[in-house]
Amino acid sequence: MCSIMGYCDSRVTYDAFMEGLGKTVSRGPDDTRVVDTGKGLLGFHRLAIMGLTEKGMQPFSLGKSYVVCNGEIYGFEKIKKALRDKGYTFESDSDCEILLPMYREYGTDMFAMLDAEYALIIYDGETEEYIAARDPIGIRPLYYGYDEKGVIIFASEAKNLVGMTKEIIPFPPGHYYKDGKFISYCDIAAVSEICFDDTETVCRKIHDKLTAGIKKRLVADAKVGFLLSGGLDSSLVCAVAAKESLSPIKTFAIGMSEDAIDLKYAKQVADFIGSDHTEVIITKEDVLENLEHVIELLGTYDITTIRASMGMYLVCKYIHENTDIRVLLTGEISDELFGYKYTDFAPSAEAFQTEAQKRVRELHMYDVLRADRCISVNSLEARVPFGDLDFVKYVMSVDPEKKLNKYGKGKYLLRHAFEKDGILPESILWREKAAFSDAVGHSMVDDLKEFAEDYYSEAQFTELCKKYSFAAPFTKESLLYREIFEKYYPGQAKMVADFWMPNKEWEGCNVNDPSARVLSNYGDSGN
Repeated sequence: MCSIMGYCDSRVTYDAFMEGLGKTVSRGPDDTRVVDTGKGLLGFHRLAIMGLTEKGMQPFSLGKSYVVCNGEIYGFEKIKKALRDKGYTFESDSDCEILLPMYREYGTDMFAMLDAEYALIIYDGETEEYIAARDPIGIRPLYYGYDEKGVIIFASEAKNLVGMTKEIIPFPPGHYYKDGKFISYCDIAAVSEICFDDTETVCRKIHDKLTAGIKKRLVADAKVGFLLSGGLDSSLVCAVAAKESLSPIKTFAIGMSEDAIDLKYAKQVADFIGSDHTEVIITKEDVLENLEHVIELLGTYDITTIRASMGMYLVCKYIHENTDIRVLLTGEISDELFGYKYTDFAPSAEAFQTEAQKRVRELHMYDVLRADRCISVNSLEARVPFGDLDFVKYVMSVDPEKKLNKYGKGKYLLRHAFEKDGILPESILWREKAAFSDAVGHSMVDDLKEFAEDYYSEAQFTELCKKYSFAAPFTKESLLYREIFEKYYPGQAKMVADFWMPNKEWEGCNVNDPSARVLSNYGDSGN
């Protein structure tokens, strides 16, 4: 990961800018550079992943123009060659050096051309204006706000902007900013035409497109590792990567000392694919000691996100402190595409599709945010194969009737797609899903709930909840998280749409806890 920031007016003071930029140095600890465009400041913290030499340092310039980008551009070599043919020269092996030549050639049309996860800010030296953009899913973070003079400020994280702007707003994924407007260039959840491929064709395309998405994310000049929970999604990513790699891949799993569900399954996968596997064991004390820090780094009060982040943050902390790995592949985004436990209750295919579209459009506030912050705060880069643009577009277009759970097993299409490969044990490929926050150990969520119950009396809970009208807390646990959030991000609750919860309008889903454990169909997911 890297960190970017842009203050789009010359009236900003350097010290104030650096104070904001300095809050995310962990995203890019290798080097820092700030450029004065003459119309404001652009700043960059670098985590070197591609083009590791000094020449790969940003901001890149072309004439009077500059760009800063936190991103990974896949297949950039082909674009680079085409730009060379047009007369452009390049000094580094960085994928992001192609951005300014692309902008000069194609203008804002370039954003729809990128196969990338990115957030960027361009200063156009010819027009003396700023342009910003973000990838269609929002895998790379970007926020904005306006100072007291109405000047727009962009930054990688909300914490960069605390104290600089009254309201901090997530930059909408799949949009670019130009001439004071946010313009959509890709709504990845929208489907112009439903795909009615037969089931075997659908599964073959899922297999091939996901495999391609994993393979392209193995390319890095820095060392790559893998988070392995033992669930279907991360296990598939690891199994495909292991098949493609000449040497054993490095996998990491985390669990509570008492009752970690996934450690045993992760080890089964690791043994089967022959990975160099590490188990990280955590305790109740580790969880409670790190709770406030995790909420601060996340910038959310959402219950699901915080619970699931405890294990993810601590395993990434271990990787940062004990290895030389810089890139981590993860299994996020599969659930939004193929369904959760609660989407088994979808009353129709149309309802399933509408829910999937909502979840994909909001990903940047929940699971994607979790992966980014837990990984980047530990000076690592996240890569998310299930977020491959070609893969997501295809799965979203598949006839939702085929994605309903009519098979007695959730995510049937994904499981069946890899059934013939034999790259995972049958027991893993067809294993019921357990929520990551539960699978780290049921006791972890129970410990957090118990801590919150003891922290507030009933009278305190009732009185403190009255302070909040937007996304009002509804349990002592949710109040605890909200109070910590407000300590670091006062008045910024609308950065998150709401609590991530099952769709309460569906029969069987009107619950007051986001864990799949409370659903009637959880079954043997937790075993």
